[in-house]
Amino acid sequence: MMKIKEVATKLNTTQRTIRFYEEKGLIQPDKGDNDYRYYTEQHLWKLQTILSLREVGMSTAQIKKTLMSEEEVGRYLNMQRSALYEEWLEIKDMIGTIDQMIEKNEDQELVKEDIFALADQLKTLKEKRKGWQDQWNFDSQARGYDESLKMNGYRFNVHENYEDALAKAIESIRPLKGEKGVDIGTGTGNLGSKCLPLGAHVIGVDQSEEMLKVCKEKHPDIDVRNGHFLALPVMDGEADFITTSYALHHVTEQEKELALREMDRILKPKGRIAIVDLMFANAHDRARVIKGFEEEGNQEALYAIEDEFYADRSNLVEWFKQLGYTVHTHSFNDILHMVYAEK
Repeated sequence: MMKIKEVATKLNTTQRTIRFYEEKGLIQPDKGDNDYRYYTEQHLWKLQTILSLREVGMSTAQIKKTLMSEEEVGRYLNMQRSALYEEWLEIKDMIGTIDQMIEKNEDQELVKEDIFALADQLKTLKEKRKGWQDQWNFDSQARGYDESLKMNGYRFNVHENYEDALAKAIESIRPLKGEKGVDIGTGTGNLGSKCLPLGAHVIGVDQSEEMLKVCKEKHPDIDVRNGHFLALPVMDGEADFITTSYALHHVTEQEKELALREMDRILKPKGRIAIVDLMFANAHDRARVIKGFEEEGNQEALYAIEDEFYADRSNLVEWFKQLGYTVHTHSFNDILHMVYAEK
């Protein structure tokens, strides 16, 4: 049994900090004569946990829930990791903007218009990273998602050729034993899990906690992480390959370039990317397909396309080529395509 002063010294903290956590109900020491607080080894372990979780930025409310249920530890740490990655990326963006200002200033080319333009560019980037929202409530879809993937019986069937498309992505990526892959918008892990039998380590990224929960239940070996296309919770150059299926059409056309930049950021030199998604071959093909649905009176198809952000494949190909990627494409049907790019 130890008194509060001894505990503070042992844990390299202050008595005031310990009392604060007592007031918040995070820890309840034993009380002896004269109301002295006494702490057992169990109290010390609990306090050390609290201090460690605060160190990584978790709130006292989150810590309280975590201490009540060990299952919450992973959930809150996952959320905190995602938040810290977003902050880190924002800091990197700010440093990049400052570097541009310094370079222009050293060349005596910096004028106030440049400062305004670069600051505005940075503001737009911040808004994009933080502004993405799930308009489709994927948390509510998680438990029934796999059962909803019907391949026929719909007038507008977005999942036609679904299994063929996933198989083609794996065939193109060719995951190798020991490689690290990142599956973006992993959902319940239907694509990412196909890399596991080949010996690859898979990080599954999704913004939906419920989707990640189902994914982990189905595929315990997938490293699930909270995140999204515009702020991937992965270090620079960490991934040997990237896969994503039926997900990119949930970011707007203006956000897609940032999403591709994020993929490029985390990909190693000579890395591979396979994007399987709902998209059109190009602007002309988009007009042709939509006109066909209009002539059929297929309102279901028109509503689905309007509700989401189907890309033009040609734009994705052009962007990758500008960065020096070798690009191949494959069409499964009018609205489902694959873009495969090698760095």
